Amino acid sequence: MQSPGIALVRRPTEDMAAGIVTHVERVPVDAALAAEQHAGYRAALAAAGWDVREVDPAPGCPDATFVEDTVVVVDGTAVLTRSGAASRRAEVPGTEQVVRDLGLDVVRITGDGTLDGGDVLQVDDTVYVGRGGRTNADGIRQLRGHLTPLGRTVVPVRLQAVLHLKSAVTALPDGTFLTLPDLLEPGAFPSARPVSEEPGCHVVPLGGDQVLISSAAPRTADRLADLGFTPRVVDIGEFEKLEGCVTCLSVLIRRPAPAT
Repeated sequence: MQSPGIALVRRPTEDMAAGIVTHVERVPVDAALAAEQHAGYRAALAAAGWDVREVDPAPGCPDATFVEDTVVVVDGTAVLTRSGAASRRAEVPGTEQVVRDLGLDVVRITGDGTLDGGDVLQVDDTVYVGRGGRTNADGIRQLRGHLTPLGRTVVPVRLQAVLHLKSAVTALPDGTFLTLPDLLEPGAFPSARPVSEEPGCHVVPLGGDQVLISSAAPRTADRLADLGFTPRVVDIGEFEKLEGCVTCLSVLIRRPAPAT
């Protein structure tokens, strides 16, 4: 079976416990356990057929393991981000090196624009972008300018008390959305399936009916299995202490669909 594509990941560093927390209370983080959990996460991606590639670690950047925030990949274009958290902008060069090595066209968010990849949810040709603490209006405008020529429609979504858009909503392989409605602009998403477990609204479609989901959402995983999906369950508890979720620990670069 052909691999569905390349999964970029970045291992956590020993200083990850110093990562930013915004909407949760800071609690101790076990860096050694996080390293074990990250190994399990990488293994789950590989078991689903993904070619796992690593971005070099970034000592001194405790949030760098959340590699999704540094780049948005659409077709063969990589949009390098500019985080609303200034301390995270040093994470981008390592990701840039990898996407250039992969032969992707590289563009970037510049000037006063800010954008985190965790605020970007791609569903077919629609790209939803969260307008919150990490992504501003200029960043959304610049992203639209990069993606419109690629045939994408950019739809802004105002966030409530939540770090990123994909902290509150992700999409299943059938295009329906798993949501925490109280954290989102009302009516922003059609075909929504509200969930009761916060980690239950975080899934990563891995190809076919497979979805990656946190072990902290057992009821949602059971519900998805009952709906005919195949959950791949991973323990990322140490990352969840820093407002991380299954989406932000990787960037999936999907292979182009065969020409018809």
